[in-house]
Amino acid sequence: MHTITWYGHATFGMQIGQYQILVDPYFSQNPVTPVTAQEVSADFILITHGHFDHVGDSVEIAKRCGSLIIANAEIAGWMKNKGVQAHPQQIGGGYQHPFGYVKLTPALHGSKLPDGSYGGLAAGFLITTNDHKTIYLAGDTGIFSEMALLGEEGIDLAVLPIGDNYTMGPKDALRALKMLQPKTVIPMHVNTWDLIAQDVDAWKQQVESTTDTHCHPLKPGESFSF
Repeated sequence: MHTITWYGHATFGMQIGQYQILVDPYFSQNPVTPVTAQEVSADFILITHGHFDHVGDSVEIAKRCGSLIIANAEIAGWMKNKGVQAHPQQIGGGYQHPFGYVKLTPALHGSKLPDGSYGGLAAGFLITTNDHKTIYLAGDTGIFSEMALLGEEGIDLAVLPIGDNYTMGPKDALRALKMLQPKTVIPMHVNTWDLIAQDVDAWKQQVESTTDTHCHPLKPGESFSF
């Protein structure tokens, strides 16, 4: 059994086996998160791209916890210059980490780092756990046709943005879902600010009335086990 917890925006915590993983740890400036950066810990930190609301508090958490950051090579290099451990990968490349096999996937988005440095290409993560569960973390992205190829992996859990404006909105996220065909989907990058406000319950109804996917929206701080 694995557990994923939504901390608001695009920030998640995952318990995979004995390992604690944070994804895009944005706490100190996150207006909807119920916890602080000091209240979370991580063995690994996954960063999808370089924007401030995804890099967030990763350096501080990694230094405190001794976490290994997993990101594209540009972000990993930036992190190493900040004095933290980082494992560089690139899109299409995978690596067997202790908690599972992690592959970087495409994402259609920008990736400039908070200080203006080049952050490489934005990415998502396709994780295959050691007990063969498949998790797709799309990251901030628009829809792209290669999602159909990702769906061939047999996805147990997909995490998709639905907020619109900066990422897919509900309509495109539903189209993406029909290509990915996961067993369960959790929406994210939504309702952080008015600009990305959406009716999550209405999207859940659309998902479950038009696909075989179970939609499990979370409130900040809530968890889902799979």
